[in-house]
Amino acid sequence: MTNIEFKRRVSMTLVAMALVLFASAFVFAPPAYAATTEAARGGVDYNLALVCISAALAFAVGALAAGMAIGKVGSAAMGAISERPEIASQALIFIALAEGLVVFGFITSLMILAKV
Repeated sequence: MTNIEFKRRVSMTLVAMALVLFASAFVFAPPAYAATTEAARGGVDYNLALVCISAALAFAVGALAAGMAIGKVGSAAMGAISERPEIASQALIFIALAEGLVVFGFITSLMILAKV
């Protein structure tokens, strides 16, 4: 598989995942939260579905960005450690900084859901 084919498959997978997420938010989110919100009296609230989509998107983008960052930083760190083993602790700090993106995405999604 060439690099272009791999990128095409990854992009098609991400598009399919986004479509499934978008569709499932409109199908499952309003009835799940209808009992606890004011939408139980007035029907389906599609604003709630959009809030759920934005929270899921905030977490998903943070997780994808962290995965890509850890892939690049981790491979560079392992190469640097193989040449100079004494910098292993510094390399692990950079990997932990990249992992912080997931935490920021998770906190952002919790803040979005707290406003509901």
